[in-house]
Amino acid sequence: MEITLHEVNLNNFNDAGKCAGAFTVDSRLAISTGGTEIQFSIVPTTPYQKKYPSDAFDYNDYIENPVRIVYLAYVEKIIAGEIRLRKNWNNYAYIEDLVVDAEFRRRGIGRSLINQAIQWAKEKHLPGITLETQDNNAAGCLLYQSCGFELAGFDRHLYHGLDHRTDEMALYWYLIF
Repeated sequence: MEITLHEVNLNNFNDAGKCAGAFTVDSRLAISTGGTEIQFSIVPTTPYQKKYPSDAFDYNDYIENPVRIVYLAYVEKIIAGEIRLRKNWNNYAYIEDLVVDAEFRRRGIGRSLINQAIQWAKEKHLPGITLETQDNNAAGCLLYQSCGFELAGFDRHLYHGLDHRTDEMALYWYLIF
């Protein structure tokens, strides 16, 4: 299986945003703190489907932009994933979104996209990469950890403004070069 990555442009623009990002939540991260470190373990939970709402943004803002970029991943010319990142206010690269289509998960596509993000951030002479995800995205968190990211913070109330009943916790990951 050959994975190819391409920067979004006018020729592949129609492939952007096409990957299905829904996933089954069957485990969560249980967070604990000790000293200056944050640890976690994976705990099972009652399975349910998680689907993020579509972002309202314009991919045109990412074409040939020196501080924003989208990479598309293809497997044999079929769109399989994408990563959207930008230079953040604190000079880190910020991964705004990473999605691998359900059909192509666990094949190295997410890792390839993260490696491309690392290369982009280093070419821009940024000190590292940061991202935010949730404690119910255990597979994503394990991927970030395996790519060298460190769980550096959490916020138990970030999503309460959207749904006061939610128990989702925001997790902040950093990869410092």
